[in-house]
Amino acid sequence: METHLRLATAEDAAGIRAIYAPIVRDTPISFELNPPSSEEIAARVRKTLTRYPWLVCAYGGQILGYAYAGAHSERAAYRWSVNVSVYVGAGARRLGLGRTLYETLFAILRLQGIFRAYAGITLPNSPSVGLHESLGFRPVGAFERVGYKLGRWHDVGYWQLSLQSAKGPPAAPIFLPELLNGPAVEKVLLAGSERLAKDGRRFSETFSGGNPIVSR
Repeated sequence: METHLRLATAEDAAGIRAIYAPIVRDTPISFELNPPSSEEIAARVRKTLTRYPWLVCAYGGQILGYAYAGAHSERAAYRWSVNVSVYVGAGARRLGLGRTLYETLFAILRLQGIFRAYAGITLPNSPSVGLHESLGFRPVGAFERVGYKLGRWHDVGYWQLSLQSAKGPPAAPIFLPELLNGPAVEKVLLAGSERLAKDGRRFSETFSGGNPIVSR
């Protein structure tokens, strides 16, 4: 079966929810308390795509993982910075999927003129910390006991990635729909799919269950 990486659509909501709902329900990794419905996830996908990428990896018609970006803050001076998250679902751990999703996401963000990406991680979460730091994120601080879930308080650490050098006045960022008028995004997605295709046999041999690697 073919593994490919593409922009998400609202029709992917059920597959995305299948990955995300157990994280909300059973872990402190997400600070949501109740799993969102497929309809709510579809609305989030649509809203995100008006400005930033939301990517999914599909294998045999099933969503194995996804990554997306969102505004770091709505105040105007922050518009060159984004928050990012990646979620890899059951059976797809340690196959490089999270890395490929993130690398593809970052390539599109660079095309948009984004300079900084930030990730918040509920601690402890050594797999997520390891993934982010292997991609060049560096820790920039932590909020101690900032959230209460599943009967205890939790710290959240923050990591920063420089997507490109920030020197001089930047041009205004480009929202994703503007980029879709040209071939650049499609080329980036194709390159990501080609990297995943090389691991197709590993996906078919190992897609049988497991725990997700995620960032908050």
